[in-house]
Amino acid sequence: MFDGYDSCSEDTSSSSSSEESEEEVAPLPSNLPIIKNNGQVYTYPDGKSGMATCEMCGMVGVRDAFYSKTKRFCSVSCSRSYSSNSKKASILARLQGKPPTKKAKVLQKQPLVAKLAAYAQYQATLQNQAKTKAAAVSMEGFSWGNYINSNSFIAAPVTCFKHAPMGTCWGDISENVRVEVPNTDCSLPTKVFWIAGIVKLAGYNALLRYEGFENDPGLDFWCNVCGSDIHPVGWCAASGKPLVPPRTIQHKYTNWKAFLVKRLTGAKTLPPDFSQKVTESMQYPFKPCMRVEVVDKRHLCRTRVAVVESVIGGRLRLVYEESEDRTDDFWCHMHSPLIHPIGWSRSIGHRFKRSDITKKQDGHFDTPPHLFAKVKEVDQSGEWFKEGMKLEAIDPLNLSTICVATIRKVLADGFLMIGIDGSEAADGSDWFCYHATSPSIFPVGFCEINMIELTPPRGYTKLPFKWFDYLRETGSIAAPVKLFNKDVPNHGFRVGMKLEAVDLMEPRLICVATVTRIIHRLLRIHFDGWEEEYDQWVDCESPDLYPVGWCQLTGYQLQPPASQSSRESQSGSSKQKKKAKSQQYKGHKKMTTLQLKEELIDGEDYSFLQGASDQESNGSASFYIKQEP
Repeated sequence: MFDGYDSCSEDTSSSSSSEESEEEVAPLPSNLPIIKNNGQVYTYPDGKSGMATCEMCGMVGVRDAFYSKTKRFCSVSCSRSYSSNSKKASILARLQGKPPTKKAKVLQKQPLVAKLAAYAQYQATLQNQAKTKAAAVSMEGFSWGNYINSNSFIAAPVTCFKHAPMGTCWGDISENVRVEVPNTDCSLPTKVFWIAGIVKLAGYNALLRYEGFENDPGLDFWCNVCGSDIHPVGWCAASGKPLVPPRTIQHKYTNWKAFLVKRLTGAKTLPPDFSQKVTESMQYPFKPCMRVEVVDKRHLCRTRVAVVESVIGGRLRLVYEESEDRTDDFWCHMHSPLIHPIGWSRSIGHRFKRSDITKKQDGHFDTPPHLFAKVKEVDQSGEWFKEGMKLEAIDPLNLSTICVATIRKVLADGFLMIGIDGSEAADGSDWFCYHATSPSIFPVGFCEINMIELTPPRGYTKLPFKWFDYLRETGSIAAPVKLFNKDVPNHGFRVGMKLEAVDLMEPRLICVATVTRIIHRLLRIHFDGWEEEYDQWVDCESPDLYPVGWCQLTGYQLQPPASQSSRESQSGSSKQKKKAKSQQYKGHKKMTTLQLKEELIDGEDYSFLQGASDQESNGSASFYIKQEP
């Protein structure tokens, strides 16, 4: 399998004269082995070599395989890119009053407008690079690797997140898988590689150890498995890249080929098409200028038209169509249940805010309906939900609580308008829409049997809250248990696992988070560094949860764990918001502490079967409710 890796000896040499002095690479130590895929080993007794360094990308390779008469570039694309960059530099030099270089004289035939356009493009590139660098600096103080290592944390595996890149094709990537990565323990002026094994996995991130270090963790390092610098074993041989053992251990073996063959025979590596799969899984069908219907963040009972402004890792920044300065926006994932195709509200009878814009703006177009997440079809012809029925529901304005709720309106296609008892506006402007199969609504008694604090109606004084008394007092009936979603997938989450999660109260933020409770398919998400009152109940298949390393992979900004000072400043402003219930996805309410215990409704046992609650040890437990005959 690794016949291309030849043994390294100090008495083997190969040299050839360089054609131009400017192309000579720096002399290398004669005892430093460089393994090549053509079976030759290069050493440098005379300071000259048969190797060349690409002047564009810095790749080291065999000189005879390089392009141009002077063998200065490893590929045609590098040659062209170098030429293009030289032109930009010459334009800049001319605008600054410097004499043009020889390579830039061709630009003298171009009009001034073309030169200025090229210079403007060059300046824009510099600005983008500065923004990228600034974003990286803001996260400089936080490292997932250090955070996990120093606390012995574990992270949720990528397979838990079917909506994330590689979530459905991660395969059997695990500890001991071998990869080829850049060798940072090297004094060479060019980029070289060596083989490393995965010591620990944390989402997309892997703790790697160079082959040859055995049990020595001294040079262990973290790397994103889906990054551009990690490759399957054999990639260097196929790409003409040199494999150079780390300087710290180069003295340990005289025959590196024999060492590699012994270590790698039978070992697993990444699939050869792994990078291609990563690229394909990061292609998103939603594009800027697409129009959608999305929940109105100020009035949850209705939807509005919004336009896709940008797409990052499948997350959409939507700008409400009537926003003139394009600052009135809303963030959500493309698979979010909060967005719909144009015309959806009218088709099911949902309230909709008509836009003052009479016609589409130039370039805007309706998103094809097939791109949206599909909901499960339901049969509403038989026994079904009715207005006035009681249930328990996650409050979308305070996701840390599950509240007493009422079905206020039954829409088409299985959608329901729901209100939180004791907190509803007179005009119903704070009703919210859930589908009948939504994992965010539950039958009466769900919280009690699963030992979750149920938030009673605001102003209700008969505590502890009892469903039997409340139904009798309000003359209401509970929604039939059999109408609720009882599917529980084998999601793979465990209590204590780390992940990156959207703060749904401020959905543009993605934070370091932990799974603290698991109830069937329901997860309690805690934001590291914050108080428990900011926790959120989220479904295990929510598109607002991501593996560790997702932000790094997609270029999104990750919010590190909050420090004490930032918590105090945030809490100070939040206390003011808690006095009144907000109509937006911002602000939190304090949970009311209830003493929960089992009770009888209409004289019959109406509770979940025991043994399926709080599945910290097995997220795939069945979800059953006892039915009355």
